[in-house]
Amino acid sequence: MIKIMTLLYIPSIFGVSIEVYFILMVLCIPTFIFCRWFFKKFIKVDRTRKIATLTATLIATPLIYFSIIMLWLFSISYHPTHDFDKEKWFADKETRYELSEDIIESEMLIGKTKSEVRQILGDEGNTDESDQWYYYLGFRPGFGNIDPDVLDIEFKDGKVINVGQHES
Repeated sequence: MIKIMTLLYIPSIFGVSIEVYFILMVLCIPTFIFCRWFFKKFIKVDRTRKIATLTATLIATPLIYFSIIMLWLFSISYHPTHDFDKEKWFADKETRYELSEDIIESEMLIGKTKSEVRQILGDEGNTDESDQWYYYLGFRPGFGNIDPDVLDIEFKDGKVINVGQHES
């Protein structure tokens, strides 16, 4: 059992797992080929061209790797936004976050009474006695989003004074 665990041990060098170095090597090859082709057009001295190619490859490869990781993180965090549509709001509670930005930015609820808000957004157990109403918006896509978003509506003297959004 110990031999199997030893085989499964993946070392880290400078705090980075060995898989990252393999990925960098895979990225390094096409980067090197591109740099060699590019510098062949502009640098005629062989030694200078080799140094420039190696230097550019060593600098560009981690930047390309970082760019790919950032692009991936941004792509999983993307979610479309739509103008508020009452039918969409009631049709799917899990994607209400797509409509919430329009509700907040357009200030469509500001100044409305509790009964008007209930007519627009429905009744989710909010009582007339409470001056804080919450509407479930679903789980917004994103890295590390483990809590659903909530639309927070604040009333004063029976009228909406503030609308916001937060994770519950």
